[in-house]
Amino acid sequence: MTDVKAAPNDASPAAFVAGLENEVRRRDCKALLTLMKRITGEAARMWGNSIVGFGSYHYRYDSGREGDWFLTGFSPRKRYLTIYIMPGFSRFESIMRRLGRYKLGKSCLYIKSLDDIDQGALRELIERSVRRMHQKYT
Repeated sequence: MTDVKAAPNDASPAAFVAGLENEVRRRDCKALLTLMKRITGEAARMWGNSIVGFGSYHYRYDSGREGDWFLTGFSPRKRYLTIYIMPGFSRFESIMRRLGRYKLGKSCLYIKSLDDIDQGALRELIERSVRRMHQKYT
């Protein structure tokens, strides 16, 4: 099942974002709230104390482990703004070449600010990622 620390809850994503001290991070997160809602058609939901997620899917591994997770989301961390691209990045190489300055984890895109990246490429990346998740899990 979903890790209790990152379980969905009824906290307000808008209040969470409004409470961010860093003005640039707050501005970027407000923009992501709008963008991800438009792409997914889903309302934002807090997952744990610091992740804003949109939509959800149920996964089941061959090992028998299963749970629910969000389709896409973000988290304003201290050093980077983390954007969650759940299928990973291998299918999106052409978009990644256009994106700008970033670092990657398995399903995490780390950026300093939206100003550092091509926002059209980011929109396309999130759209294709969400589409891929729908194809795989619905």
